[in-house]
Amino acid sequence: MIRTLVLAGALVLIAGLAQADEPIVGNWKTRAGDTAVIAPCGGAYCITLKTGKYAGKKIGRLSGTGGSYSGEITDPADDKTYSGSGSISGGSLKMQGCVMQVFCKTQTWTRL
Repeated sequence: MIRTLVLAGALVLIAGLAQADEPIVGNWKTRAGDTAVIAPCGGAYCITLKTGKYAGKKIGRLSGTGGSYSGEITDPADDKTYSGSGSISGGSLKMQGCVMQVFCKTQTWTRL
């Protein structure tokens, strides 16, 4: 009986933790075909490349909830950082980096 209650409690806890994740958390395929991992870090979400030429490089930090995020995005090719944003729509993540909120580039990433 006690083992059943402990097991049921553990399952409820795991289900609650899984639902607590923001939709941005996970693995994403970038426009270049690399894999980027977005994970919680210090009250925000850090973006790190896991495959490709720049594997292991942190390329962004976004904050927000409910599918809308803002922060900074770094172009790994030139190591320049821009104000950035991300928005989730289904299995797609629209990433945008801007200079002075005027000159912007947008990429759409796909959830893996």
